[in-house]
Amino acid sequence: MSAASSSAKPVRVVVEADGGARGNPGPAAYGALLRDADTGSLLGESAATIGRTTNNVAEYRGLIAGLELAREHAPDARLEVRMDSKLVVEQMAGRWKVKHPDLRPLAVQARRLAPPDVSWTWVPRADNSRADALVNAVLDGRWSPTPHPRTSSDAPPRGLAIHDVSRGTPTTLLLLRHGTTQSTERRLFCGRGGSDPELTQQGRAEAERAAVWLARRGDVGGVVSSPLRRARETAAAAGAALGVEVTFDDDLAELAFGDWDGLDLASVRERWPAELGRWFADPDQAPPGGESLTALAARVDRAVDRALVAYEKQAVVLVCHATPIKSVVRRALAAPPEVVHRMQLAPGSVSQVRWWPDGAAVLGTFAALPE
Repeated sequence: MSAASSSAKPVRVVVEADGGARGNPGPAAYGALLRDADTGSLLGESAATIGRTTNNVAEYRGLIAGLELAREHAPDARLEVRMDSKLVVEQMAGRWKVKHPDLRPLAVQARRLAPPDVSWTWVPRADNSRADALVNAVLDGRWSPTPHPRTSSDAPPRGLAIHDVSRGTPTTLLLLRHGTTQSTERRLFCGRGGSDPELTQQGRAEAERAAVWLARRGDVGGVVSSPLRRARETAAAAGAALGVEVTFDDDLAELAFGDWDGLDLASVRERWPAELGRWFADPDQAPPGGESLTALAARVDRAVDRALVAYEKQAVVLVCHATPIKSVVRRALAAPPEVVHRMQLAPGSVSQVRWWPDGAAVLGTFAALPE
């Protein structure tokens, strides 16, 4: 993201947003620009790949990025949103219902970000060419943000004013990594589509300890779990201690490691040195027969968005795995994708992220071991 600053604050701004998927579903990206409506000057731009998804999801992600730009760079200006997606414009204007389950949490997030007096304008695709060009540039690997330094007149980054009660009541995500398994002890790649091991005796003790700690909080409204066995067993302990029914979300499953599943890092490095290097360097690269970090991030984002809607202003436990938890933390910190390789989470640990109604997120604790 980048922003161009000027001495005068804009009175009216325009968001131009788009998203697209090559294949629908297929590799997808979004692009958004913020412009001063009176001068036409660029105030900010945002674009990114979002894994494999549909055109409509990508369009909503573009809208959300544009609304975030408006909040960051022109929070007091009158806002008009221009998109060539008739679906998104009509749904956001309240004239059409949001029926698809993948779009509902995105629409809720967009409504939280949008000011009450926003204008929604549908434009022909030819009149949305700048946002469309951003999408294609990202998908082609040609986009880089325009560098503009932040000045004293710029708004502070969202998420810093964590004690400002005017932001509303946050939703708290308690990210619980499952307890130890034999694969954990042997430090093996163990993803979805693999052996699906059970907890060891140590892992069950870790799950019970976490469950007791969660019950002591007194504010947890639900438990949502990955469908994999080690997560289900950990979630069962939490649900019993909290007195709530555990629900399951397939999008919280661990990364699919493909041919690497069941092997340790040394074995993978010996047999697939080039592929491993590319996997560490590029989030769009997947293990042979597996899943990329970009694709995982897209589905984990869906699970998080659903949880934020279902447990709004409450605390909810998401029981899952190392890679999905790292992905949530990376999103909360707005950190680059490669940061997931620089995090380490112990089995049975809890990370806490608070999400405010305006979309800002703050990492409270990372990989804390319950006592």
